[in-house]
Amino acid sequence: MTLPSEPILETEATTAEAYAANRENWDDRAAVHAASAAYDLDGFVADPHRISSVISEEMALLAPHLGDTGTDPARLLEGLDVCHLQCHIGTDTLSMARLGARVTGVDLSPASLQVARDLAARCGLPARWVESEVTQASITVGGAFDHVHTSIGTICWVQDLQAWAQTIAALLRPGGTFFFRDQHPMLASMDDLVPDDVRLGHRYWSLPPGRAFTYAEGTTYVDGDHTRITATRNFEWPHPVSQTLQALLDAGLHVVAVGEHETLPWQALPVMVAEADAFVLPTPWREQVPVAWSIVARKPRA
Repeated sequence: MTLPSEPILETEATTAEAYAANRENWDDRAAVHAASAAYDLDGFVADPHRISSVISEEMALLAPHLGDTGTDPARLLEGLDVCHLQCHIGTDTLSMARLGARVTGVDLSPASLQVARDLAARCGLPARWVESEVTQASITVGGAFDHVHTSIGTICWVQDLQAWAQTIAALLRPGGTFFFRDQHPMLASMDDLVPDDVRLGHRYWSLPPGRAFTYAEGTTYVDGDHTRITATRNFEWPHPVSQTLQALLDAGLHVVAVGEHETLPWQALPVMVAEADAFVLPTPWREQVPVAWSIVARKPRA
């Protein structure tokens, strides 16, 4: 996600055209992210115990719902087969590998996956990487997993949530868990061009078929040489809370936990301020608007 410098507009777009543009954009971003201080790949390689702040936070959220009561969050994934959807350059995927998981990372962007492969080799960590649009992952990946994981800044790049949820269900073994964390749809409906306020500016409800949000942005959410981003066009889709939950239920998954949160790993609005490894809304908006949410779901055993 980025802070766009131009308005986000609703437009006609086929899903195939939109995904192709997004793939090119994320291919360009991969090189910028790999060289950035924010991702600090050299530091990740040098410290074999480093776990990304994203995964550290998510293990704490997942702990009450995966494993036995009192299980150390650092051991939740030990010995499990994990599929990480929309894995980007692999730092979160490889963090899960460091927690003992057997990992498969899936992403739309071949350039992102090449960075992930190189990073895994440098770290000496086994990992499988599969290039696939997320709703096709159950076909391209094959096999079944104890846990499917997706976060953060992912769902807006998916047009068809029914296909998304069905893919997750198909990837899971009976009894397997799914974890999701992302920007809250309420936050996504706020105007991200307003510098000193939090106000409504974007559609909350899902778009009709054949429509998407689009903007052109030659920057990304980290430091670095943004001139390398030449494929600037993005396409996104809003998904209300109800649509996401219903898609998972329709796919046969049991939703066991839903959370709403005050922190987000990127600055979604100009007014957000840094706090530790995340961003928050300042008072009074912090008490009024959730910025992230999470879901834990399980595939029935029978």
